[in-house]
Amino acid sequence: MDQQSHHPIIYVRGFAATQGEIEETVADPYMGFNIGSTKSRLAWTGDVKRFYFESPLVRLMSDHGYQDVFFDGDDMVASNRTDRPVPYRCVIIYRYYDEASQDFGDGRGTPPITKFASGLGALILRLRDKICANPANAVTPEAFRVHLVAHSMGGLVCRAFLQNPALSTPDARGAVDKLFTYATPHNGIDMRIVRNVPGWLSFGDVNNFNRDKMAEYLAVPPGPDVSLLRNIRPDRVFNLVGTNPRDYAAAAGLSAWAVGDASDGLVRIENATTHGPRDGLAGDDVTSPRAFVNRSHSGPYGIVNSEEGYQNLTRFLFGNLRVDGILDIDDITFPAAVQKEFDAGKKVGASYQFEVAVAIRGYQWQITRREVRENSAIFRTYADLFPGADKTNRPPDRKSSPHLFSVFLDSSKSVVESNSVSFAIDLKVLVPDYEVAGLFFSTNHYEGGYIIRTQILIEAFQDPNAKGGWKVRYGFQDKTPGKAAKAASTRALDPDLDGTPGLAFDIPLEQPARPGFTGTLRIEARPWN
Repeated sequence: MDQQSHHPIIYVRGFAATQGEIEETVADPYMGFNIGSTKSRLAWTGDVKRFYFESPLVRLMSDHGYQDVFFDGDDMVASNRTDRPVPYRCVIIYRYYDEASQDFGDGRGTPPITKFASGLGALILRLRDKICANPANAVTPEAFRVHLVAHSMGGLVCRAFLQNPALSTPDARGAVDKLFTYATPHNGIDMRIVRNVPGWLSFGDVNNFNRDKMAEYLAVPPGPDVSLLRNIRPDRVFNLVGTNPRDYAAAAGLSAWAVGDASDGLVRIENATTHGPRDGLAGDDVTSPRAFVNRSHSGPYGIVNSEEGYQNLTRFLFGNLRVDGILDIDDITFPAAVQKEFDAGKKVGASYQFEVAVAIRGYQWQITRREVRENSAIFRTYADLFPGADKTNRPPDRKSSPHLFSVFLDSSKSVVESNSVSFAIDLKVLVPDYEVAGLFFSTNHYEGGYIIRTQILIEAFQDPNAKGGWKVRYGFQDKTPGKAAKAASTRALDPDLDGTPGLAFDIPLEQPARPGFTGTLRIEARPWN
């Protein structure tokens, strides 16, 4: 059996505030990972479309041959029984709330999150022993690996286990191959009125999302940013970010109102991602791969029980190609009237919003989408892009180049007729509101316009004789509809931390009219897994 990437999966659920929620949680053998949906909200009209998503659990079983570990009413990982060997491709539910249950525990209160983190390490080592005891798995303790998949606070449990040496052992931490988080408040929970959840708010352990407390159990410096990863490489952590607050029904909609629009109804978009040293210990700070989907924190339109969530999950865990898109901007010109004021020495202000969506051929859902109307567009000011610019010199700052997307692809799911992995990128740069000498500049201004708007098609073909093992073509939908007709001129990328080289290529973009755009979409691709 292929064990290169299909490691055991441990699912770590999210927060339960009240005793009733805890009892409801422990009554479910899969703690929500088995919940699907028949509802899919169309992105703009609000009409409800019927779409049957069976749940992540069922899809992992039907698509990838995973099994649960329940037999004859027992959990074979937790049990001392030996009559049912544990298979390598299995899904385990970390039942950390059992201890707080009135039925399975003492019901005297919820243990601290640090105890949940320590328990996760113990579960991993017990699972390792069970897996290695099954001769059919043919895996040694040294080769054993596990994937962690976590929703909401479950991601903080995983990070505390991985990052805080006092809460785990090197053996347990070293067994983790990847961490995938759905809607995790990596930098805490903020609200309109009180901002960060206060540390004194102990009801239901809500203060687990207070940044001062988070800094303690995550073993990071205190301050406004506790999303820093340690002891795990940031590229091995994927953040799936929800952008739909309106369908989060918790507390009769009060939560969604309190958190605000740029959120999934509970976690603000800006707080749902991680970053850290490239190798997990030191070096350059890099962001974790992430995707943005128009889903709420939970419920029938929730992020876990969604096709978009499942596609990102399985491609990150099992895919064999990672592709990143970075927009290098050489110049963005002002409208003629604004340029005239700029040349006259007046102070001009402008900020730009970048919209991007990526769709993989063969699937009806966009795997990631960032849009202004969903409060998830990428934002840069003119000063960010061109620091110190004057009327004769506009040097771009490559550090401010927008990172548009990270997409994981699976060549085993290639398009049959072309034997390629294919995807499309919708890219838009919106016309900003201009400010001249501190005042809104309305001359010839139309709200909602675009400086550049294009759809780029990319196809990659595995070819052992090609540079980097792949041949790549690209095209523009408005010029060669449905076809990636132009061969990309690829160049080698330096080997990554695993010693695996990649390749890159540039797609030139230009809109000569004013306001105009000149730049390059830089595509970087590396083998994955």
